[in-house]
Amino acid sequence: MQISFTGLLFLLFLGLKLTGFIAWSWIWVTAPLWIPLAIAGACFAFLGMCLAVAAFNDGSNVKKS
Repeated sequence: MQISFTGLLFLLFLGLKLTGFIAWSWIWVTAPLWIPLAIAGACFAFLGMCLAVAAFNDGSNVKKS
């Protein structure tokens, strides 16, 4: 079983939070889990918008001379 870098980072932050070495909000302790998902979601949304614009603007409105 392999654990990713973000998983290790989360476990480190969790240990530091539970032992009192850091006083961060739980949002930032869990950030290694949700920030990569948010970035991937933003990339997929951007790609979807690009594909939608490309499908909408398929060249049918180009004036032919």
